[in-house]
Amino acid sequence: MENQSRPLRADAARNRSKIIATARAEIAAHGAGVGMDEIAQAAGVAVGTLYRHFPTKTDLVAAVMAQYVDAAADDCEASLRRARQRQTRPVDEVVGYLNRVGESSADHFAVKAAARNLGVDPHGDTTAETRIRAALAALIALGQAAGDIREDVTVDDVFLLLTTLPIDRPAETRRRWIDLVLPGITTAATLQRGVAGGSDNP
Repeated sequence: MENQSRPLRADAARNRSKIIATARAEIAAHGAGVGMDEIAQAAGVAVGTLYRHFPTKTDLVAAVMAQYVDAAADDCEASLRRARQRQTRPVDEVVGYLNRVGESSADHFAVKAAARNLGVDPHGDTTAETRIRAALAALIALGQAAGDIREDVTVDDVFLLLTTLPIDRPAETRRRWIDLVLPGITTAATLQRGVAGGSDNP
């Protein structure tokens, strides 16, 4: 893969971003078998340009997955900032994050399948996972202090939920899944007041 230790020129950075976005869209539309030539054509770049950035399809899919996990980390940290600034309730941010990860994971379902086929670990970015874990731990602690999240809920519990999201099912099924897991992470008082992010709270 192209050496990322030094900053890319602006045009090279644009090409790289365009290739990654196009690869995700093409794999989602046509499946894991879509070719590198087809991705280059759809991205509007020369095949040689694609291969300079990503010598193999494995490199390209790994980059798509790394961008996905980084975005999930950014999202979780933004949730924590809103909760700390008291713009939202921590419990709503946790549930909202589960919802958004479910939708994003569904969008990346084909890419994740391609990653597994190519031997790419979809969760291989340990730095991003560490960021997610830290932000979730802080959100959970804030929610527990507010009496909205059960005292026995841990970050590992939330990660367990994230790994069991029905990302291959329709959106209404994913919303129903959220409704079913809410009693497992929230207090009875919180359920009575309502939690944003459930199917009754769009």
